[in-house]
Order: sequence, then C-alpha cells, then structure tokens
Amino acid sequence: MTAHDSAADAPLPRRISFGGDYNPEQWPEEVWHEDVRLMQQAGVDLVSVGVFSWAWLEPEEGRYEFGWLDRVLDLLHEGGIGVDLATATASPPPWLSTRYPETLPQTADGARMWPGGRQAFCPSSPVVRERGLALVEQLAKRYSSHPAVRLWHVSNELGCHNAHCYCDVSAAAFRGWLERRYGSLDALNDAWGTAFWSQRYTAWEQILPPRLAPTFPNPTQQLDFRRFSSDQLLENYLAEQELLHELSPAIPVTTNLMVMQQTKDMDYFSWGPRMDVVSNDHYLTRFGTLPVHVELAFSADLTRGVAGARPWLLMEHSTSAVNWQPVNVAKLPGEMTRNSLSHVARGADGVLFFQWRQSRAGAEKFHSALVPHGGEDTKVWREVVELGATLDRLDEVAGSTVRSDVAFLLDWNAWWGVELDSRPSSLVTYLDRAHAFYAALWERGTGVDFLPPDGDLSGYRLLVVPTLYLCDTATADRVRAYAEAGGTVVVTYFSGIVDEHDAVHLGGYPGAFRDLLGISVEEFFPLLPGESVQLDDGTTADTWTELLHLRGAEALVRYADGPLAGVPALTRAQAGSGTAYYVATRTDAQGVGALVDRLLAETGVVPVAQVPAGVEAVRRTSEDGSWLFLLNHSASEASVPAAGTELVTGRSVEGTVTVPAGGVAVVREARG
Repeated sequence: MTAHDSAADAPLPRRISFGGDYNPEQWPEEVWHEDVRLMQQAGVDLVSVGVFSWAWLEPEEGRYEFGWLDRVLDLLHEGGIGVDLATATASPPPWLSTRYPETLPQTADGARMWPGGRQAFCPSSPVVRERGLALVEQLAKRYSSHPAVRLWHVSNELGCHNAHCYCDVSAAAFRGWLERRYGSLDALNDAWGTAFWSQRYTAWEQILPPRLAPTFPNPTQQLDFRRFSSDQLLENYLAEQELLHELSPAIPVTTNLMVMQQTKDMDYFSWGPRMDVVSNDHYLTRFGTLPVHVELAFSADLTRGVAGARPWLLMEHSTSAVNWQPVNVAKLPGEMTRNSLSHVARGADGVLFFQWRQSRAGAEKFHSALVPHGGEDTKVWREVVELGATLDRLDEVAGSTVRSDVAFLLDWNAWWGVELDSRPSSLVTYLDRAHAFYAALWERGTGVDFLPPDGDLSGYRLLVVPTLYLCDTATADRVRAYAEAGGTVVVTYFSGIVDEHDAVHLGGYPGAFRDLLGISVEEFFPLLPGESVQLDDGTTADTWTELLHLRGAEALVRYADGPLAGVPALTRAQAGSGTAYYVATRTDAQGVGALVDRLLAETGVVPVAQVPAGVEAVRRTSEDGSWLFLLNHSASEASVPAAGTELVTGRSVEGTVTVPAGGVAVVREARG
C-alpha cells in the first residue's frame, strides 16, 4: 500500500466515520463549546482541523502560535471527537508572497496570479516547499502524540486552482523532469517529433513549458507538461508525508483528492498507491451529461479504483447547495442521505462534509454545511442528525469492499491526450463514452471496477476500453492477452491511436488494437454539430464515424445512410478463446443499451440485485459477510428480493425488503 509500513498498518477504527471540515479560527472561542455539543448530538466522531490556518499558526515567518490549536484539540478530545489534523499548507499566508514574490504562479500567457483567493503559489517553488515543511515539522513535533489526532491531512485539494504554473521556476523544474525522463536531448527530440516545424532543441535551456504560442504548441510537449505538473503536485504531498512518517510514524497520512468529472489535471492512479489512506472530495455537478446520482456513483467507483480496492474516506461533500456553480441547487429531502450512502456502498469508510459550521464571511459563505446559518431548526440539521444515527448502525460494514465482474480501463494520460488541440474533432471528449457505458450498466444494476492501464485484468468477465486514444504497446498486449484467455472486451472509437509520446501507431487505425479487433480504419469521418446518421438496427449516431474495413471481424451493425452507408459501425471478432467488440461511432443511449444487454448475456454477468428502475444496488463484502445497499432515487416505493437484517431500521428481512421512495436500505445478508 505504501513504503511506510507503520502508518499504513495503523488503520482507522472499524467504524464508518462521520464529520466534516472544522474551522474554529473563523469563530469566537465561546462558540467552540457549542460546536462540540452539537457534534455530540449529531454523532460526529471525526473532523478536519486547520486546513486553512497557516496565517494563524505562523503569523510571521518563523514565529508560531499554537495556543488556540492546543485548546481546540483538547476540547475535541474531551468531547470524544477524533481529529484529521491538517498541515495547513493549503494556502500560504500573505506575508509569504509579499516577502517572496517569486512564489506566485503564472499563467500560460505570462500573467501573474496574485493572493486574495487561495492556492496562490507555484507548485515547483522551493521557498513554498521549505516554509511549508518547516510548519509541518512544528506541527508533527507538537501533536504527534495528541490523543485526538487520528490522521494527518496534507494540504487541501492539491492542484485545484494551480495545477499548471508556467513561471521561470516551473520551467527549470520542468527541464529537470524532462532530463530524468529522457536522459538525452536526442531522445526528447525523437519523442516530441521536433523535426516538425523546426522545433529541434540543442540545449536543455531552450525548453520551456507550453506557454502561449502563435498557434498550437507541440502536443507531446503539452502532454509531458501535464505529466510533470501532476508529478510535481504529488511530490509536494510526498515531501510532507515523508516528514510526517519520520516524526509521527503511528499516524496515517492522507490528502483529499478530487475524483470528479471536471477534474483531470492529476493522474490519481499514480497517487493512490503512495497514500496511506485515499481520501476524496465529491460535489454534485448539475452541468454534466449524467444524472447527478449516476455521476456520483461513477466517481465513487473510480475512487475505489484509485485506492486499489481498499476502503477509502469521503473527505468532503455537501449537505445541500454549493457556492461555485452558475446556479447552486439545494438538495431535496433525503438526497443528502442517498448521496452519503452511495459513497459508503462503493467503498467509503467515512462520510465527511465541507464544512461543519456555515461561514459568516468569505467566498464560501453560501456553501452549505452541517450547521447552517439557520441553526438547529432547519431541514439540513435534522437530516444531519438522522444521517449520523444511520451511519452508526452501519459500523460493521467498515473494512469491507466491492468486487465487480465488469472492469473499465481508464487512463488520465489518454484523457489529457484526447482533449488537446489539433485533433480530428473537438467534440470527442474522453469521459463521454465511459459515462455512456457506465450509465447503461448502472441502469441494469451491474457493478463496475475501474483499473489503470497496468491493472490486473484477471477475473473480470467483461472489459470496457472507452476512448483510450493514447495506448502503449504494453497496455495493448495486456488487453489482447485478456481477450485471448477467454475475456470479452469492447473498445470504443478513437482508441489505440497513438503511443505514450502521442505518435501515431502506423499501418491503419486503431493502431494498437487493430489486430485484436480484426479491422482496419482507413479514415475518420467526424460529423458536424447537429449532424447524425442512421444505423441499420434502428438507432442513431452522431459526432464520429469511420471508414472501416473488416479484417477478420464480422459486422453486427452498419450505417444505413450518410457518406458511409453500408460501412460497419459495430464489429465483433474472435480473439483466442475470447471476443473483441469495436464501436466505431457515437451510438445513442438505445444503441449503447442494446450492446450492453448483448455483452451481459454473453458473459453471464448478472445484476447485483433485481431492482426496479431508479433503484441503485451495490454489495460490499468481506470474510465476515456481505451487505446489500439499496438507494431508491425514484418517487415510488420499491420492493427488492433480499434476506437478512436491514440495518437502518433493525428489522428482519425475509424474502423482500421495501425501500421507501427517496429512501435507503442496507441489508446484512443471510449467509447462503
């Protein structure tokens, strides 16, 4: 799990933790005692403290003030509340950028980003690293033996606002990263294809980040800069983690990731194995293509994949509305509980929120919290208390996890690559097909695991490879070996096109998967916005079509009209003992659903439970037993076959369990 065994082997207590981000420095000290009383009333047992308190802990360079934090931690401990203690390095104080202006980040066009918000620092800055570690050292020495501290919380949402910095400090760090990656300028020039547009480099000092250029910057330069930026942020986390492991070896270390549909700047599959505990923040986003509860499930399953199937911690979500969307929609009654239990169902061993008490001032004062501006006589507070009681009844689930028969291969590098400029169609986006196939499986009650390109494919009956534009030969070989050993794989369009350097696999598309799929694509025929074509199975497609030739595969569906009428749009090929499907166009929901039905029937994958439309079913398992989570997102009561004990109500279940409209049920299943 991590190189640091003592912290990694010190798990959180076997319970489903409940709490949130606590910011006592925003409030008069007399409010703190009221906070603890309310936390006890709600059943809160874990709070993050000090996330944005650097300016309070170190009001000027080298002078530390810990008295207020001493009192807060003592008070929480007396109240029986554990602490996820932040290193407070999430946002430097104003004195740091005033004294060291070179620490401020720059955009690609050279504009300086200034203090006044948060994360106003260059991730490559040695000054920020030095001053941050000095603070971490003081905190670790002072609080490593404090009985309230259960976790260390490094920074906060690393890369949320400053993932890419283009300043001279970052440029020097980027060059160092490139030297370690390539070893020589000849290797870099070859990988970047610098023979094009007279870009050949003859000295390392000539290389810059992909700053604003007259036209498209070199795509491999852009790709490597994204890799570098993700690695730089991970290094910042690891520097603090290493120091905490040294000074506080018994306490695990985490940081809150942001596995959500709008966050693509960090390659979290490279982060997860390095963390003692994987934590995630998730907020409902109303501007996506998926229903919000389906996108939440996608994110939670992906977080479990980042965690390597280990239980993880939901560090932040919202009790109701957020503050940063164009329209911030309040959650309906019961929605907060369903959101929370969907995360738990998919592997979270804790449910925390931003934040404990809704702020009176600042940019997030309209962001919901466990304690709203209206206090205790509110819908939100009543639901918070109810949720705390519900989570207490689910403690036995902690430590279990989820295992599915269907796997998705997902890669942040492919995400970055497919959405760079100078591509055949800007309408092709990375998550689109992943979301479409996931939604179809969700609707059919089928569980999904997410794997990185080098993940273990054994044991899965079905493998979905959506829009894996960037694919090296090792990944292609693993997918082929999986199919030849008897697996069923479905690959969607614009996959296998380039290698890890964004260089095209020659010989015909989709290069890396061409032989496996038994096809060859001669030319892409992307469609304009609003254009669509009919398929001969009665469905429609848009965005993307291909001039495809069969090279051993059979055509299952063909274009019925348009410039490619009669050309295959969906193919199937034998691959050793297995089967490989290729989807050459952006089929509509009906087309995706029909294919998914066929795949499930062929592979023998069955639903987690027989549920009516709108009911989410997930099963967590361990050596001790299994637990069936049922979340009813519909407006009608639902009956689901089950047997055992329903933990939320404590009732015995014999044959079926009834889940109220908008309600939840968790059944400890009878063995056998």
